[in-house]
Amino acid sequence: MNAHAGHIAETAPHYVPTDAAWGGAALRSFFRVAEHWDLRVAEQRKLLGDPPESTFYKWKREQTGGLGRDTLERISYLLGIWKALQILFPDPAQADAWLRKPNAASLFGGHSALERMLSGNVADLFVVRQYLDAQRG
Repeated sequence: MNAHAGHIAETAPHYVPTDAAWGGAALRSFFRVAEHWDLRVAEQRKLLGDPPESTFYKWKREQTGGLGRDTLERISYLLGIWKALQILFPDPAQADAWLRKPNAASLFGGHSALERMLSGNVADLFVVRQYLDAQRG
């Protein structure tokens, strides 16, 4: 690297987005998906990691703010699940309804994907997303 390039690299601001920078967009996206999926408040809270009621309603009202890494990870999986369903099912209503339908796949054991996702474990969100990604090929 020449001296000029090294100087630019040293003085250029290092922008690394913080969790707070992603919070607003993540929350707005989550609440749109929750509306499509017709999720009750209790289901929304569980999927977000069971934040206190006051925190949840503040997020819902303001749709901005810093989120912890766990909450951002959860929203990321949920958005991936939503997107995979939109790809797998050409009819948006069918894609949204899939979540609540009983599923014979072994990882669901005859229960719906939503039931699995509502266990409270972030790993279950990952498993559902992984399953849908595998179905997409």
